[in-house]
Amino acid sequence: MINTQHVSVMRDECINLLSPAISSHTNPVVIDATLGLGGHTESLLNKFPHVVVIGIDRDMQAIEIASERLSQFGERFISHHSVFDQIANVAKLHGHSRVQGILFDLGVSSLQLDQSERGFSYAHDAELDMRMDKSQGKTAADIVNSYAPGELVRILRTYGEEKFATRIVESIVKEREKAPLHSTTHLATLVKNAIPAATRRTGGNPAKRTFQALRIETNDELGAITRAIPQALELLDVHARLVVMSFQSLEDRIVKNYFQGATTSGTPQGLPVEIAELAAKFALVFNGSQSPSEKEVQENSRAASVRLRAIERVAA
Repeated sequence: MINTQHVSVMRDECINLLSPAISSHTNPVVIDATLGLGGHTESLLNKFPHVVVIGIDRDMQAIEIASERLSQFGERFISHHSVFDQIANVAKLHGHSRVQGILFDLGVSSLQLDQSERGFSYAHDAELDMRMDKSQGKTAADIVNSYAPGELVRILRTYGEEKFATRIVESIVKEREKAPLHSTTHLATLVKNAIPAATRRTGGNPAKRTFQALRIETNDELGAITRAIPQALELLDVHARLVVMSFQSLEDRIVKNYFQGATTSGTPQGLPVEIAELAAKFALVFNGSQSPSEKEVQENSRAASVRLRAIERVAA
C-alpha cells in the first residue's frame, strides 16, 4: 500500500515562496518539475483556485498515483511523463513561453525509496536497478558489472564522495569476475567489508555513499539538473520564482552556482554606473539556503539534509 498522504518536505515554505506571483496573476501556471506523489502540487491547487499546475516526472508510477490523487482538480492539473531537463519543451507543448512559478524537489522520491523492489535501498534485498524511469536506460547492475574499474572509482569519488572508492571497486571487480552482481544486499555487504572496521562504526550505513553514486550515474541526475536550471530561469515571468530543494551537496552546489551567475551584473567592475542592458535580471529571494525546522526533522527524518533556495526574475 503506497502512502500518498505523507507531508511533503518544507511544503508550507515552498508554497509561501511561490505565492506572490501566483496571487498577482489572472491565470497563473506553475510547473512542478518533480511531481512525485503530488503533495506540493495538491497544496498549490488547494490554496489557489485559479492556478494550473503542470507536473513533470520521469517515473510513470508516480504520474499514475499523483494523477489519481489530483483527479478532483480536473483540467487544472496536467501531468507529463518526462525527465525535468525537458522542462522548456514541456512548457511549450502546453502553450506556455512564461510561467508564474517553478518548483524542483531534487533527488530520489519517497515512492522510490519505500518500494524495495526498485533497488534504491541498501536495507532490503532486491534487483540492483535504481532507474527512476523503469522504461529507460541502463540499470545500476549494468554499471557495476560493465564499467571499467577506473570509471567506477571516478563515479564513487565524484558522486558519492567516497574516500574508500578504490578499495570498494577492487572488491566489486573481484566479485563480478565470479558472477555478475544483481543484488542490493550483496553489493551493500561487499561495500561494508571493503571499508575499514574503524570507519564503519560511525556515519551511518557504509553503503550509503556508494548507492548514492550509482543512483546518480544510473539516472544522470546531475546532468539533468545542469540542463534544467537554465531552462527554468528562462521560463520565469517577471516576479515569478524558481524554488529548489536539494538533498545533498552535489545538487545544491550546482543550483547555488547557477543562482549566483544569474544574479550577478554583467557591468564591468569599477564603472560608476550600472549599464542597464547588463544588469542582472534575477535576484535571490533570501541569501544562502534555508533548512527545515527542528520540528519537521523530528516528524520526518528525510527532511534533515534538505537545503532550500529561491530566486526571482526582476526584469524581462
